[in-house]
Amino acid sequence: MKDETFSLKLQTSDFRQYWLLDSDVTFLNHGSFGACPIPILQLQTQQRQQLERQPVHFFVREWESLLDEARQQLAEFLGVTPEELVFVPNATTGVNSILRSLCFSPQDELLTTNHEYNACRNALNFVAERWGAKVVVANIPFPLNSPDDILNAILSQITPKTKLVLIDHISSQTGLIFPLKSLIQELNNRGIDSLVDGAHAPGMLPLNLTEIGATYYSGNCHKWLSAPKGAAFLYVRPDKQSEIHPVTISHGANSPRTDRSRFQLEFDWMGTHDPTAYFCIPEAIKFMGSLLPGGWLELIQYNNNTVIAARKMLSEKLAVALPCPEEMIGSMATIILPEKIQLIPSLQTQLWEKFKIEVPIIPWENKPQKLMRISAQIYNSPSDYQKLAEALIELIRSP
Repeated sequence: MKDETFSLKLQTSDFRQYWLLDSDVTFLNHGSFGACPIPILQLQTQQRQQLERQPVHFFVREWESLLDEARQQLAEFLGVTPEELVFVPNATTGVNSILRSLCFSPQDELLTTNHEYNACRNALNFVAERWGAKVVVANIPFPLNSPDDILNAILSQITPKTKLVLIDHISSQTGLIFPLKSLIQELNNRGIDSLVDGAHAPGMLPLNLTEIGATYYSGNCHKWLSAPKGAAFLYVRPDKQSEIHPVTISHGANSPRTDRSRFQLEFDWMGTHDPTAYFCIPEAIKFMGSLLPGGWLELIQYNNNTVIAARKMLSEKLAVALPCPEEMIGSMATIILPEKIQLIPSLQTQLWEKFKIEVPIIPWENKPQKLMRISAQIYNSPSDYQKLAEALIELIRSP
């Protein structure tokens, strides 16, 4: 990547006008909760007004067709059939739905990694304790040299007792893209089910869930797809759907309907809630895909180029080595902070209070080592990352 990337003409992104983000804040943390564009929020407001004008008419006569339309378009985006998808409010709920539905024994091993998202790891621990199963953790090094380091670390922990593997598609802590397709293929060859925590992947990577071949996959639409908060999905392979139930059991469990699967009947209605975030997914796909001439593929590449250039610049300014190859990052990148910066107390708070920079500082395992994770969405510009570099250098020099 040439250094000219950081001398782009647009130092303030023209695309920021489409977001409500505070103009006084340098927002480099799209990865945590996403940020929804104004046109999508306006659509959600219209849909909420439609709901509230006649709630009974909406839920009894309109809701299901709107849900099916959103599911159809999301399925096309993900490379699956609508029958394989249900909506959930977030990826953690999807992971919980799978884990709480399955049965295990004290002889079973449930394999995960040291990069797994804390909420999903808690769910795995809870289920393992309930059934007396054993949680096995594959320790993936960080820094690392190649995707093979991930693959080898996980496969080395598989035994004849391994019943399920819970893995990230993209690690929240380190931003690493796991070699998912190769890993899933190996697990399928061994007859081991896979549960993928794909919270960050939709909209950050081109996705075809059919080609990936996971048994279960849960992903968020409110992060890189930029739908409203509370929009996520759960994919379940058709031969496994009869075993899976939502965390909330409601009317679908004994519905007499035969026009759709029990899987969808149970998940589609889990009690009264605001479903408008789901209905906005098609427009989010359309809007985000319209921002650049090359559509989604160009947007994904644009964000990737931005974060790679920012990572390079920051590593040079801070005199630290890059912790992984470029091929292993998408729209987020993590830098291991140098010792001088790690010693700064409440670093994330200081960056926010003194410089109005929003960026996560992440403790890594039980080590004194701290990571800084930057995100790149199309509203970010090179000047955002320059401000971060300047702020870090100023903090280092402060008495």
